[in-house]
Amino acid sequence: MAARRALKAVLVDLSGTLHIEDAAVPGAQEALKRLRATSVMVRFVTNTTKESKQDLLERLKKLEFDISEDEIFTSLTAARNLVEQKQVRPMLLVDDRALPDFKGIQTSDPNAVVIGLAPEHFNYQILNQAFRLLLDGAPLIAIHKARYYKRKDGLALGPGPFVTALEYATDTKATVVGKPEKTFFLEALRGTGCEPEETVMIGDDCRDDVGGAQNAGMRGILVKTGKYRAADEDKINPAPYLTCESFPHAVDHILQHLL
Repeated sequence: MAARRALKAVLVDLSGTLHIEDAAVPGAQEALKRLRATSVMVRFVTNTTKESKQDLLERLKKLEFDISEDEIFTSLTAARNLVEQKQVRPMLLVDDRALPDFKGIQTSDPNAVVIGLAPEHFNYQILNQAFRLLLDGAPLIAIHKARYYKRKDGLALGPGPFVTALEYATDTKATVVGKPEKTFFLEALRGTGCEPEETVMIGDDCRDDVGGAQNAGMRGILVKTGKYRAADEDKINPAPYLTCESFPHAVDHILQHLL
């Protein structure tokens, strides 16, 4: 492995790492303050498609996290960028609360399908409408393909199984824009002046957070909060750079060993 450079940036997942719905991970706010007191640049990366960036920011502010909008890079932003680049009119299979992030995008007479987490819309009729568009040659854009995520009442199906169903039925492959895609992590670093080799990613998803970041050349720290399940760290190769109890423990490690 190439020699590691000094740490300059930390990417932090949000849901499952800093908070679960409307509850903060214990000690996370104070740990973030300690991390910010160092010279490293902190950015927040999230696959959440349940709410707009503005709603997400409000939720984090209510939980007393000191985070500004320009520090958050979401898979919704990445999806919008791709829709604009491809100049398509998407059928938006996303939660209604995420729609503000697609404001101004033309959606009438759709010729593409964009799919995120949309529990209210994942019914036969709507999925069949998407299926028919795809059969007619519309591209399938998956905001991400997470298998499941953590809610207050337990684990819940993510968009991945629904994306895979549409891929299987139409014999097409989705373009995935969120984590674990390498382009997502590189895009999150854009404008920071930091390289992947100078970056650590902290998250609760072994594949999408840690595996994706490590494939992009970063180090990955897996936390045992949120969607983490016993032995998740064994599911990826190479294994996580570090597996620890929670975000505050990850920050402790960075302060003691990486700076």
